[in-house]
Amino acid sequence: MTEATATLTPDVSEEDALRAQLYDLLAVLLRKPPSDEFLKKISALTGDDSDLGRGITALSRLAQASSPEKIDREFHRLFIGLGRGELLPYASYYITGFLNEKPLAKLRGDMADLGMVRDAAAYEPEDNIGSLCEMMAGMILGRFGDPVPLARQKDFFFTHLASWAEHFFSDLEGAEGSVFYAPVGTVGGAFIQIEKQSFRMTE
Repeated sequence: MTEATATLTPDVSEEDALRAQLYDLLAVLLRKPPSDEFLKKISALTGDDSDLGRGITALSRLAQASSPEKIDREFHRLFIGLGRGELLPYASYYITGFLNEKPLAKLRGDMADLGMVRDAAAYEPEDNIGSLCEMMAGMILGRFGDPVPLARQKDFFFTHLASWAEHFFSDLEGAEGSVFYAPVGTVGGAFIQIEKQSFRMTE
């Protein structure tokens, strides 16, 4: 589910397409404030009684009740701020305590191997959580060529997301400035748990 969702190919299963949609949802919400059109799409979502489903239901209700302007202000308080936001959504920071460290260098090497090219218009380092979710969706759907085999997706996930993303989403869920973004944290944390469990079942 992105503002420009890729067409499903015969090489991508329905289950993988749903995974990609969740990664895309997180990517769009975490890279920039959502547009009014995207909020309308979120408003139509429904969830079940799982942790993930309850998070989606809460997000849908807040999308119905919130304006793009209000969410834009919240996004800037959380992630940009005056100098820095309440949260620093980068792998290097969560893993090492500093920005632009070894995790970013490792990511850039893996991106090159997978045929991923940095967006010239992007100002943030590539290890931003939104960018990493976008990369996962792209690997699943074949946006960088053919869909990436599950084993390679697993390596990328455990190298660049598994060790810190759940912690970040927990911080986002509980952040002082989180209102609309609190259920984004719920959805992200639950989804990362599901991905960890699913990938481990392939061992």
